[in-house]
Amino acid sequence: MKNFFTFMLVLILGCTSYAQEQTINVADYGIKPGKDVTLEIYQLINSLKGKKDITLFFPKGQYEFYPENAFETYRAVTNHDNSLKKIAFPIFNFDNFTLDGNESTFMFHGKIVPITVEGSRNTTLKNFTIDWEKSFVNELRVTENNKEDNSFIVDVANEKFGFEVKNNQILFNHYDWQDEIGQNIAFDSKTKSPIWHTKDYYLKPISSKIAKIVKIDNKTAKFTNYTKVTPPVGTVFATYGQSPGENRFVPAIHLSNSNDNVLNNITVLAAGGMALIAERCENISLDKFVVTSRADRTFSTRADATHFLGCKGSIKVENCLLEHMLDDGINVHGAYVKVEKYMGNNTFLCETSHVQQWGFIFGEKGDEVMIMSRETILPIFKTEIKKVKVLNERRMLITVAEVPATLPEGKLSLENLTWYPDVYMNKNVIRENRARSALITTKGKVVIENNYFSSQMHGILIEGDNNKWYESGGVQDITIRNNIFNTIGYGNGESYPLLASPLFTKDQRIGAKKFHRNIDFSNNIIKSFNGHLVDAFSVKGLKITGNIIELSTDYPTVSTLPAIHLDYCEDVLIEKNEFKNFNFPIKIEVKENATSVKIKRNKGVK
Repeated sequence: MKNFFTFMLVLILGCTSYAQEQTINVADYGIKPGKDVTLEIYQLINSLKGKKDITLFFPKGQYEFYPENAFETYRAVTNHDNSLKKIAFPIFNFDNFTLDGNESTFMFHGKIVPITVEGSRNTTLKNFTIDWEKSFVNELRVTENNKEDNSFIVDVANEKFGFEVKNNQILFNHYDWQDEIGQNIAFDSKTKSPIWHTKDYYLKPISSKIAKIVKIDNKTAKFTNYTKVTPPVGTVFATYGQSPGENRFVPAIHLSNSNDNVLNNITVLAAGGMALIAERCENISLDKFVVTSRADRTFSTRADATHFLGCKGSIKVENCLLEHMLDDGINVHGAYVKVEKYMGNNTFLCETSHVQQWGFIFGEKGDEVMIMSRETILPIFKTEIKKVKVLNERRMLITVAEVPATLPEGKLSLENLTWYPDVYMNKNVIRENRARSALITTKGKVVIENNYFSSQMHGILIEGDNNKWYESGGVQDITIRNNIFNTIGYGNGESYPLLASPLFTKDQRIGAKKFHRNIDFSNNIIKSFNGHLVDAFSVKGLKITGNIIELSTDYPTVSTLPAIHLDYCEDVLIEKNEFKNFNFPIKIEVKENATSVKIKRNKGVK
């Protein structure tokens, strides 16, 4: 009898659990491919408020989304421009919500954010492609040039909307706005990467008296004296608006204040900002997350492929392809806030200083924080937040449990120690983009292995600064192993596969301790035209071992910089690295302020 009751209890509980799971086929609600479904999707999601264990399922097709009937709310989106945002999928305050596109394409028109996940738990996004009718990146392809008068003719990517020339300025038409030339960069159509010495081709009038733009027809324009060097035929310019301004206003996916987020088998072909921005989230997993350009375009997103600010738990990025974006592949960091004034009673008046971090939740009651020197960017005193009073997007009052008996003189800031994630990156490809492959600045445990990196600037940048971007996080434990770095730094030839160095300004100085700790860069393969390997400043505990650096002739090969450069580092091992086929000297440069440095059994080093 006891076994019977046990069986019935298990059966009842199992049926209850099963009954709670619900798959909703959007076709049952009149949501079908080939038409604007923005309002219907909002109404359906809104009707599900308070329900758990929901899967929203789309029969395969292309679904259209327009801004006119979209849900709108003001959103502070970190590393983007804050504003009223129209949102197609507002996934707010759900538990166990799955969006399954079933290999569908979600096609967007105008300024509309595809997906925002806010205050939710156990959210899964999978099996869909995000695209826009017209990309947020304006493309100009050089078809003719004339070095004698420094002019060139371009095909302007039309995509239905066209362009105008007014007052000697080109204006790119979009859904209901125009872009002028703001930030821009030149790519090589053969490599699909930023062109060698791309700064020489920056689009900016040399002189208002002699620079000129002429519209030839609906797809063609002529530029004269707009670049320092006349661009080669085949050059493709990306222009993407003024910054700050409306340069980053529409990310593809925004995760905020949410736990246990899974993104699987998603492709992002365009975005008016980042493909994925996540802030104040715990546990994020990406598998087969693809950021790339559409076949008829050269570029994908206006900004980073993925960006994580003030997260904790774990960030896993595996089997992803991130390419053709106009900023970094991945960026993981915290944020410093400036102390404007000590108010007494353990309370600081603080300011979020970077304009694209305004409105970011720096901390809440119970978070552990460090009082920092903004002069040396080193820690001073650890304490805990007792209360936060937000005054506006930019300023807040933060009350902590304790302060030092005597507050140190000089400029101070606060760093949140609670909200730093572990990071695991495996079997990803990051390539053919402006800027870096990866920026990793977190105090969590980091493992980066079995990836392929090829970027215009540094391969992996481990930075942190307290006076410009205010991106925090001196690393404590990071392993970079078994990766391939291919022709890193083709922007100007000066970048490194690994740069580990805090960013100092002229008003800052070296402190008594090192900023970064415990970096292991081992057993990587570097295909290099300049022989560069590692540049490190203010690091304690650095291993550079077992790396193979092979000469590549894809770009000019001579470098005047050392292969390894150490400045103010401590406890460094450089061992069993092999430089192959280089026809110029490979040097290791160790400054006098670097201590406990061991260099042994390296091949091909002069």
